[in-house]
Amino acid sequence: MNLPFKRVFNRFAVPALAGLLAFSAHAEELKEIRIAVPDLSAGAQHSGGGVVDVLRDQQIFEKAFAEQGIKIQWSFFKGAGPVINEAFANGQVDLAYLGDLAAIIGKSNGLDTRLLSATARGVKQYLGVVPGSGIKTLQDLKGKRVAIFRGTATQLSFDAALASQGLSEKDLKVINLDFNAAVAALAARQIDASWGSSALSALQAKGLAELPLNTKDLGGAGSVQAVLLGTAKFVDAHPEAVAKLLKAQQQAFAWLSEEGNKGAYVQLVSGLASYPPVILTQDLQDQNLSEVFQSTLDPVFLGKLQDSVDLAAQQKLIRKPFKVSDWVAPELSAAKL
Repeated sequence: MNLPFKRVFNRFAVPALAGLLAFSAHAEELKEIRIAVPDLSAGAQHSGGGVVDVLRDQQIFEKAFAEQGIKIQWSFFKGAGPVINEAFANGQVDLAYLGDLAAIIGKSNGLDTRLLSATARGVKQYLGVVPGSGIKTLQDLKGKRVAIFRGTATQLSFDAALASQGLSEKDLKVINLDFNAAVAALAARQIDASWGSSALSALQAKGLAELPLNTKDLGGAGSVQAVLLGTAKFVDAHPEAVAKLLKAQQQAFAWLSEEGNKGAYVQLVSGLASYPPVILTQDLQDQNLSEVFQSTLDPVFLGKLQDSVDLAAQQKLIRKPFKVSDWVAPELSAAKL
């Protein structure tokens, strides 16, 4: 039977149009962007270091979305990457600034995330040891009690550093402690060593630790990369908002790339993190901020991230390796900016 054109249109086009309108309405419903960050602060204020502290200090995202009435919600997690992955899984956050291992573990375990931007590269990590221990090299750690924060970029960094010297965690007595607990344990001589960020310099300044080496001494082996991730659900539902956010983020990277802002950056992060400014000053003295803080997902960065995925699989930190190239959000990644 031939149906009149009007009835055919109503039967097929109207539901399709309704679906399209519903999708558009859904896309316009965005009222808040929830961003998760590992809290690196040792004090009452929050600090994520790097681009995060600049973004928050200058209210870059808040200003970018003010006209649309979209609120930016920053959530800081002392539990770092592992807890943020739980928040992702529970639908509590839309985006997260993470170190490489936590991001990799989440993806490998089935979290449907998209790689949107690089946020830091070549971040140095340090070996802190008890004064007078005689530990000068990674080989000296054999059989020693060493604290690392499992599931974070620090663990992958340590494993990469060990691998560069023909070692693995099996050669040591590894103790899982978060960043602040590891510092306290090292100061109290409850462990022989810890692997972590420049925050260990605070113990060195007090004579409570020695820092015999860092990743630069190892030719870069173990240096940390960091990324910005988004849930696939959020990225697919709000591509324009994500593109706008990535564009706004470039303002922070532009500010960081100006060497004249290095002193201001040190003061900003040190103040938020409650660390003496000398720690960050020493850490960055042989590096340009423009070398550390870049957003582009260029072949070199993606190659190092793939190396991290492969190492994580080799060290059994993840069960399922994957191709980083399949992780990148092709139309929205910072590589396109």
